[in-house]
Amino acid sequence: MSHSKSCTCYSCQAEVVSEKEKQLHVELSENSRREFLKKASGFGLALGIGGGLVTPLSASALHTPDSDLKYKEISGNRAVKNGKASVVTLLQTADIHAQLLVHDEFFIEDGKTVYKKRGGYATLKAMINSLRKKNPANTFLIDGGDCFQGGGVAALTEGRAIVPLMNNIGYDLMLPGNWEVVYGKEMMMKDMFAYTCPKVCANMFHQTNDVFNGDLIFPPYFVKHIGGIKIGFIGYNDPLTPKRQSPAYSHGIQFTHPQENVAKYIRVLKEYEGCHLVILLTHMGLAQQIGLANMEFVRGVDYILGADTHERVREPLNGTHAKVTEPGAFGSFIAKFDFVIENGVVKDQSYQLLDVDPEKYGEDEEMKALVKEAREPFKAKLDTVIGKTKTPLVRYYVIETPMDNFITDAIMWKFKPDIALSNGFRFCPPLVPDPKTGVAEITEDYLWSMLPVDSEAKTGTITGKQLWDWMEKELHNAFAKDPAKRFGGWVVRFKGMEVNFTINNEPGKRVNWIKIKGKPIDLSKTYTFVACEREGDPDTTICRVEHVSEPKKLGASLHAVIKEYLAKHSPIAPKLEGRATATDAPNTLLTQLMGIGYEFR
Repeated sequence: MSHSKSCTCYSCQAEVVSEKEKQLHVELSENSRREFLKKASGFGLALGIGGGLVTPLSASALHTPDSDLKYKEISGNRAVKNGKASVVTLLQTADIHAQLLVHDEFFIEDGKTVYKKRGGYATLKAMINSLRKKNPANTFLIDGGDCFQGGGVAALTEGRAIVPLMNNIGYDLMLPGNWEVVYGKEMMMKDMFAYTCPKVCANMFHQTNDVFNGDLIFPPYFVKHIGGIKIGFIGYNDPLTPKRQSPAYSHGIQFTHPQENVAKYIRVLKEYEGCHLVILLTHMGLAQQIGLANMEFVRGVDYILGADTHERVREPLNGTHAKVTEPGAFGSFIAKFDFVIENGVVKDQSYQLLDVDPEKYGEDEEMKALVKEAREPFKAKLDTVIGKTKTPLVRYYVIETPMDNFITDAIMWKFKPDIALSNGFRFCPPLVPDPKTGVAEITEDYLWSMLPVDSEAKTGTITGKQLWDWMEKELHNAFAKDPAKRFGGWVVRFKGMEVNFTINNEPGKRVNWIKIKGKPIDLSKTYTFVACEREGDPDTTICRVEHVSEPKKLGASLHAVIKEYLAKHSPIAPKLEGRATATDAPNTLLTQLMGIGYEFR
């Protein structure tokens, strides 16, 4: 993508930058980060710009279908070999979700489901060390958020135990994700500011009654001098976080949309900092990130390095103004960018999505010891087997999953409502039966991966009309044609109800029919349902169903329900049953982003 320094687009699309901001530009520069942190000790900050030149980016091809071949071409570049050019390597992880150990991972190969062992912090560090050794002076490591939620150790320490592990890997830059708020604002800041590397996020503001009100919580951007160029990074968390999750998690934080300030920072980085590359680090979900890449206000951005929806982008997706990637989840993958730099100009570039393969990279012994130490206080509890499964527990499917069928089976068995509901969560790697024994052991640790928040079960009653309208709303959250309106989660899960819908219909007209316990829904009839309590919601809201009658907490947590169910029904064998079906997509749909040539595999 080429951008000329003579173009005035940044000036015309960005608001005026104040003299005060100009004077304070040094506080965001790489060399003055320590001074900035001292001045921003209250977690608020001022914003700024500096001087520099803009160098146009070469329009050479980014990627070929054979990414390995392209990387070999770059490695063998004559200018690189004779020392006239350098290679800058960017590595990105995201959505690790506190998965400390090697785990089962889901793949599609030749149209068939395949499971392989991937990830684990010790493998991840060994692989990163291996990649760094290939380009030690010019490798830069980024994480895109959702690190310290999603596993037992993380939950039981409110993320604290994950921080030393990330620091030991040696990240260079981090973005908070939507789940970083799960333990509340104060704990988020304690965990995030305990990271030894810089953090960026331009759309999370203090919403308080003290002097920090209205200040940014994190610096909005970061500039890195590397390999003869300057790269500017601007960070954005999902602006829909307070709606997607329990509202109490993000109490005291105001989220804004990128369009409110991204043009200003693009101008700062291009016109004043003189960045050769401008990159948005975003934790907004692939659909929202593609939508963002098509917006006029991001003109000047080269790449959007995304996160949140756990998509595995194996070839960058082209938006109107930027290319978009996302590096999978659970520490199973690393995205790798390589740029050939000659005389301050990007001459060539490649992108690969690489598997974190324990057979290929082994395990780093230092990290292995740190993980053992982090788990030790909780090991006996977390390794306790609470049940077994004869079929894989999988959550990768968008419309219906065996894992959530199991969870709603347990809710239905325990409370016997008309309908049992489970949110459309994405996190949790698969759990696959051992071929020799025919079963897989479900541990307390895995339960925390399935349900990282042990919410209380809650019941209420709604009419068939309310249920129908809610289902339309949930389908719109998952499949809205406007990417900015997609919540990033998958279709809500249920038991006792069957729903057929058409994804590509207009909003409010997607549902074709609903059956409750095998009978067509009666819009005037009242139905009972059970779901989890969302902290901070009004009492009459359950699982985003509003205006519920007779709401009542049931005095049992979902973890307790799951364990009680497994005690009586293990081994379980959940599978896809057609509880939710679409007329225009298979029940094994693996992405919300259809029609652009992207394939999850």
